[in-house]
Amino acid sequence: MQYNKKQIIFALTLPFQLLIVQFLSQKPQWVEQYYSNGLYPYISSFFRFIFGWIPFSVGDVLGFVLLFSLTRAIYRLIKDRFKNSITLLIRLTATLAIIYFCFYTFWGLNYFREPLAKNLGLQQSNYTTEQLIQTTKKIVLELNKIHLKITDNDTIKIESPHTQKEIYTLAPNGYKKLAVIYPQLTYKTSSIKNSLVSLFQSYNGTAGYINPITGEAQINDMIPKTGYPSTTCHEMAHQIGWAAENDANFVGFLASIYNDDIYFKYSGYRMAYNYCISQVYKHDKKLAKEIKHSVNKGIYKDYRGSYLHWKKFDNPIEPYFKKGYNSYLKANNQSKGIKSYSYVVDLLIAYFKQKK
Repeated sequence: MQYNKKQIIFALTLPFQLLIVQFLSQKPQWVEQYYSNGLYPYISSFFRFIFGWIPFSVGDVLGFVLLFSLTRAIYRLIKDRFKNSITLLIRLTATLAIIYFCFYTFWGLNYFREPLAKNLGLQQSNYTTEQLIQTTKKIVLELNKIHLKITDNDTIKIESPHTQKEIYTLAPNGYKKLAVIYPQLTYKTSSIKNSLVSLFQSYNGTAGYINPITGEAQINDMIPKTGYPSTTCHEMAHQIGWAAENDANFVGFLASIYNDDIYFKYSGYRMAYNYCISQVYKHDKKLAKEIKHSVNKGIYKDYRGSYLHWKKFDNPIEPYFKKGYNSYLKANNQSKGIKSYSYVVDLLIAYFKQKK
């Protein structure tokens, strides 16, 4: 039986790719200098230019094609009673090798770059409970102020007037202002789309993601509007090369609060407070309750609305999706997995400490 030589060659590259990625994962300075600040900005800009103008998610369409091809291959294998199993295995390994190459070349190596704190000159360190409380109170002060400016009543829940397309249009404005202070956070050429798998995302508990092959930022269009701006800015942070979730959270926070639009500011501080108060509860429940009572009632009505929204999608399979995602993050230099999202608190404390 003859086998496709090209597929065999592609398949044989996979173990070498694994070794190269493992080697580069131990060289953050190399990745930072030659990839994240060298090759990647050109790759990223190119894909956003190519796909950004297309109104639908090209990445999702490619995903559907791959899923269909895999399903068809498995069906044929079973139908033929596993007669061509070796051929299929070679083909699958070759396809995996190509996807693996594209993933790390087009975006994934950013997981191994130097931390954002070092890049921005923030003094990140183990924080005390007092520092956590001080930062949380500062965020509450800003959050309450913005909430009152919008509603003129501390008991009213905010309803964002923006459409999803308007949010996508407004989001780069925050990055423009942010780039004046941090040029390394410059964002050019938008490529932000509604996810075609928003329902699936809702059931697996995700608000957005970046497609590493096409460079598109894809947002779950079913999430509550008040969290939409910060989620969009978070995914845009991934696009400019901040792969770690805590780093993307922090850049998303900055891009939200630097935006002139007040609903973006609210969304940014809303996200920051959520992470901070969760950590306060872990340190001191009594103090956490005191801080909670200082937050405008309308804000907690908003949080309640979000909670009820996600509650509708509770299902027994979601924990397994999260376990899979947790393993993915751990395999890509985020040792705490999903918990790494909350590490944004370290960055928030360092930021507000620097602003004194």
